[in-house]
Amino acid sequence: MADASLQGKLIEFKGASLAVMTAYVRETDAVRLADALHMMLGGMPDFFAGEPAILDFSQLGTSPDRVDWTAVLSLLRRYQLQPVGVRNLDEHLQEGARRAGLAVLGAESFSAERPVAAAQPRTPPPAPAPAPAPAPAPTLSPAPVEAAPQAPVTAPSDNGLAPTLVVDRPLRSGQQVYAKGGDLVLLAGMSPGSEIIADGSIHCYGPLRGRALAGARGDTSARIFSTNFGPELVSIAGVYRTFERGIPQTVAGRGAQVRLTGSDNLHTLEITPLQYD
Repeated sequence: MADASLQGKLIEFKGASLAVMTAYVRETDAVRLADALHMMLGGMPDFFAGEPAILDFSQLGTSPDRVDWTAVLSLLRRYQLQPVGVRNLDEHLQEGARRAGLAVLGAESFSAERPVAAAQPRTPPPAPAPAPAPAPAPTLSPAPVEAAPQAPVTAPSDNGLAPTLVVDRPLRSGQQVYAKGGDLVLLAGMSPGSEIIADGSIHCYGPLRGRALAGARGDTSARIFSTNFGPELVSIAGVYRTFERGIPQTVAGRGAQVRLTGSDNLHTLEITPLQYD
């Protein structure tokens, strides 16, 4: 068993926003993590009181061949921590994370408090970079169970903006769709266990039942619109809310929108009924 000085450093918790915590995981062995958490938290089973968390693996040393996600998630939930996604996870481990019900997030998409890297030697400033090419059209990301349904994609507009991705069939549990660089429109809704991610806003004209993440690259003006609101998780620009205790009665099964309010440094996720008048 590792010594006490090492145990407390295998996992570190930092708040990234009002609604989500970042857990920097430096060890994937559930036994060693259990020892570290017991020493860190004194074995208190209700320490986190149901707080959602992103598991960040940027400080993981040697990447394992596989991760026993069932054991790791069960351990974290024992302390009432609710993992909702992973970040900075090696590609060969991402499918297992998706199968375990975790969203796989881009490292650049969500701001979080991080240790400051050591100072690097000064180097001459690089030459100006060429103008960026127009953003590519949104694409469907690989689904963990089967390929996400194909959807018609509009050709890029003359102004170079990414088009809206339209999906006209319902998403089943385990399927995932990512609208890269633009908005996502679901015409037939989604089932529990499915996941939709958009760099822009999300418009769902059927039941919204899975995980919906808008503004995935930090766009705080993005919104989520649904005609039948009942998701497992919603997020805008990294600010999350889960619904283990149920959907608010004012919006459950009804038209609703999700948006961020407040200042740049203190965003709050607001869920309000849609007004059709």
